[in-house]
Amino acid sequence: MVRNIISERESELPVSTIGKLIAVAAEDKAVISLGPGEPDFGPPKNVIRAVKAGLDRGYTHYSPPSGMVTLKEAIVRKLKKENKIRTSPENIIVTCGSTEAILLTLMSTTDPGEGVIITDPGFLAYKPMIEILNGMPLSLPLSEENGFQTVMEDISSRFVPEKTNVMIINTPMNPTGTVLTRKALEEIADFAVEHDLVVVSDEAYEKFVYDEARHVSIGSLNGMGDRVVTLQSMSKTYAMPGFRLGYANGPENLVKAMTKLHIFSTICAPTISQVAAAEALNGSQAHVKKMIKEYGRRRSMICRRLQEIPNFFLLKPKGAFYAFPNIREFGMDSLTFAEMLLEKAKVAVVPGTEFGIKGEGYIRLSYATSYEKICKGLDRIERAVAKL
Repeated sequence: MVRNIISERESELPVSTIGKLIAVAAEDKAVISLGPGEPDFGPPKNVIRAVKAGLDRGYTHYSPPSGMVTLKEAIVRKLKKENKIRTSPENIIVTCGSTEAILLTLMSTTDPGEGVIITDPGFLAYKPMIEILNGMPLSLPLSEENGFQTVMEDISSRFVPEKTNVMIINTPMNPTGTVLTRKALEEIADFAVEHDLVVVSDEAYEKFVYDEARHVSIGSLNGMGDRVVTLQSMSKTYAMPGFRLGYANGPENLVKAMTKLHIFSTICAPTISQVAAAEALNGSQAHVKKMIKEYGRRRSMICRRLQEIPNFFLLKPKGAFYAFPNIREFGMDSLTFAEMLLEKAKVAVVPGTEFGIKGEGYIRLSYATSYEKICKGLDRIERAVAKL
């Protein structure tokens, strides 16, 4: 038998329960999955047509490592029109999903032992990525009491002078559904300027905002163009997760460093996916508007239902497509509660601890699945918890 040569880096990574939940839901067709954050819509039809035509035209080879010029030009127009960010193709890199863009940014900015400020709860990939690079995750606790918004006193208390180069923010936020206010973003911007930080702004859910909330890109604020890396994704906005296509806009020197690393990782994003992305950005946005309207309908229903079930307490999400209810009154930890729902109700949800220590006492339910399935899943949850 070959000796165990698996690296400490891999063995120290956390074991995610999402993979287990996905596997169980796939194997047991009786399970209703409210877990994964993947749109249940298909891509726009014009995108599918563009892919078929692109294959016929021979877009099956490598693209330039930073991305196809035609796509980067489309991204430039999109960022100017929708995000109020003025940029150029030289400031953009196209990646295999926005998750790769996060990793390339961290690889380009963070040396072993250096700190990266991240929110807790927050997207489950941030902390492991930092740890893979032997960086130091500096968790910024968010609380339900202040709407899961960032608080400057907490940011200051987590900051390690001369050891911190980067802060990652996410708005709209996974898992809480928080949309950071302009005031919060301005305070983060002031802190970043004062301490010479790079801000990585993960905006994968930028289109999905509700009620009075408005999405603001921190890269559009005065003086932030040279210190913000804006990350966006085709996966959520255009229901294209399988295309693995995202992009980053940032300072030219940083994008050059990311491109150099890209050559030694995946070389380039899939060329045919770039053709699809250019069509998605340049074509009709009717499909996106349709999805936003339907997510809004599902959000209203899931929030109402959760608020009606005894012992669930929900801060209504302002963005993304997740509900993050507080389940502490049930007297179980998040993992035990999620396992109970899987066993007793045949409903898969994600325990809040997947998203950090501060996620304990919560579960995440995705409403990126059909209205009917959500209704049925909530009926099952209501019956299961009534028996506790």
